[in-house]
Amino acid sequence: MKIPDLRIGNLVARIPVIQGGMAVKISMAPLAAAVAEEGGIGIIAGSGLSVEELRAEIREARKRTKGIIGVNIMFAVREFAQLVQASFEEKIDLLVSGAGFSRDMFTWGKEKGIPVVPIVSSAKLAKLSQKLGAAAVVVEGVEAGGHLGTDRSIHDILPEVIEAVDIPVIGAGGVIDGQGVAEMLKKGAAGVQMGTRFALSEESSAALAWKSEMLKATQKDIVFIHSPVGLPGRGIKNPFTVALDSDVDVAPTDCKGCLKSCEGNFCIMDRLIMAQQGDVQQGLIFSGARVHKINEVLSVHEIFEDIKKGILSFKEV
Repeated sequence: MKIPDLRIGNLVARIPVIQGGMAVKISMAPLAAAVAEEGGIGIIAGSGLSVEELRAEIREARKRTKGIIGVNIMFAVREFAQLVQASFEEKIDLLVSGAGFSRDMFTWGKEKGIPVVPIVSSAKLAKLSQKLGAAAVVVEGVEAGGHLGTDRSIHDILPEVIEAVDIPVIGAGGVIDGQGVAEMLKKGAAGVQMGTRFALSEESSAALAWKSEMLKATQKDIVFIHSPVGLPGRGIKNPFTVALDSDVDVAPTDCKGCLKSCEGNFCIMDRLIMAQQGDVQQGLIFSGARVHKINEVLSVHEIFEDIKKGILSFKEV
């Protein structure tokens, strides 16, 4: 198989891979810029950052690369509009958004000439996205890490979405290597979004303890939690997830109001930041379904070499 370009609006990525926007503070400027330098689309995770922090990350990424840099901002965060507008003012290349659905973002994107790419989990939402002006859609199956919008496999949803829309469809969920990328492309995806594999890169901004915990995880350690966002999420079992599962009261004593709507069962931002900083006992470590198949931290360059090799040598089993 030849390596196809990924075209989103006027953007052309030489390698059809988008790096997932993993919050809080996993996908930052060093990771996004390294991915963009390799010819993929680098994404800064804006959720959980202040407007000024996000501006600083975008500027840092721009210093490091002339490649394609986007941001991913979760619709559920209270400062969604402010973060999006700041990203647009910084002339970001594209906006990716999930964990809810914003109609406004398509209007904003059109005004600024910036492609908007929603994360969807059904053909119905993909069709609506196209109608509203999406430049592409990321289709996420249950195999993905973090917040989930479906209990169905990407392999079932992908063909339905490809048939339903005329814009590029990017497959996401459970892809950790070049073979997986090639398989997704073979099924008709225009590109592939990879999160967990890039979280376990040298350039990822997660603490070493976070990366070690991910590498130690077995299939039995992968659990589902109910997020205060109102969606299920997949992560790694630890004392915090055990407490959640046992109905121990882990509700925050003070609320920062970081979400538009919060169920209050725990503070998602605090727990994600705790994990990112290295507290792997009481923090929340989001992860994809196949994290147990990853056994080493690699540089972004090494990950891309594997992706290219996987596509070029792909043979259907």
